[in-house]
Amino acid sequence: MSRMISSKFKAKEGDKREFPLLFAMIIAIVSGGASGYIWGEAMIVVAWIGEFFLTALKMLIVPLVVASIITGVAALGDVRKLGRLGGISVAYYASTTLIAVTIGLIMANLFQPGVGVSLGDLQAPTPKAGDVGITDLVLSLVHPNIIAAAAEMKLLPIIVFCIAFAAALSTLGEQGKPVVNFFEGLNHAMMQLVHWLMLLAPLGVFALIASRLGMAGGGDAFIAQLSGLASYVLTVISGLLTHAVVLAMLLLWISKRSILQYLKHLATPLLTAFSTASSSATLPLTMDGVQAAGVQEQARRFVLPLGATVNMDGTALYEAVAVMFIAQAMGIDLTLGQQLLVLLTATMAAIGAAGIPEAGLVTMVIVLEAVGLPLEGIGLLLAVDWFLDRCRTTINVWGDCVGAAVVGALHREK
Repeated sequence: MSRMISSKFKAKEGDKREFPLLFAMIIAIVSGGASGYIWGEAMIVVAWIGEFFLTALKMLIVPLVVASIITGVAALGDVRKLGRLGGISVAYYASTTLIAVTIGLIMANLFQPGVGVSLGDLQAPTPKAGDVGITDLVLSLVHPNIIAAAAEMKLLPIIVFCIAFAAALSTLGEQGKPVVNFFEGLNHAMMQLVHWLMLLAPLGVFALIASRLGMAGGGDAFIAQLSGLASYVLTVISGLLTHAVVLAMLLLWISKRSILQYLKHLATPLLTAFSTASSSATLPLTMDGVQAAGVQEQARRFVLPLGATVNMDGTALYEAVAVMFIAQAMGIDLTLGQQLLVLLTATMAAIGAAGIPEAGLVTMVIVLEAVGLPLEGIGLLLAVDWFLDRCRTTINVWGDCVGAAVVGALHREK
């Protein structure tokens, strides 16, 4: 009973903190967009503020992921319970990613955004990416030096190590409790740091939006870029919104949650995802928002760090639309078999995508090569990709949040 009262008290305190911050974030986005539109390149001078905020967020990621996963898995007690939690999580991520790519392909076939578009003489820089197979994905789960993996922000081997380490702790009984308590304290300390950093969030968001719009040449230049690729941009955004609504309407219904109530707690991390274009950098705020929403503790500690690494619904959908757009612009009609190949390849590539800005451009190379399309087609997308990157990252984070609620509900009903 005391735990329930404490949980409700924390939720009310979270509500009091969220509303002023959400209001400040909305003002920051609007004013940042207006400043970038009006003053253009002059706003690049505030880019360092946004970089400071983004770097501060990234600084918290590794210790937060380590503490969160170890305490979350250790809290399960019987390590065999992780099999159910892990199975539900993997099934959720695989299913939603496949759904996202399918929606992207349907939208691209329906709207035909590339028909009548000329690629011109645009050249794209060739990203360094090789073929990614099953063995590469398996090998990416481990790293010879876990400290080096942390320094390089390679989260997947860190997550695997933490799960195995926590599983080992759960078998030690009393001997393992002091270690678990240490990570519990670390987890609480990291969340407190997140709360403090959120005070800087509006200023950081303003700087990120204003400076990035300035780098695009100001409002007039960006609007010209948007109008030239309007059909493509609208197709991507329509697909992302459709996927987000499907997740909200169906999956949150499964978890017996009110969509509006859930969104109320997650507005801040979603706005931060849009401004930073990084699901990994947003992870501390995502965990804070999902905690305030009352999602089951074991689920959020396990699902969210894993999702920030492997769950890229928005990226997968974007890659499907982009590949179809390039094919249509080049007058190439992809067969059903080739589109099925896009479906599978985009799903696998999205899982391997890093939770950092512009990661989707690199993994898109894998999809283009799979169906034999030239890489130069990426050059047409570069003008608006920084904007769409923010849109798809927001959907990535939304998918993680919904996943935590769904997995928590299904795991609780065991």
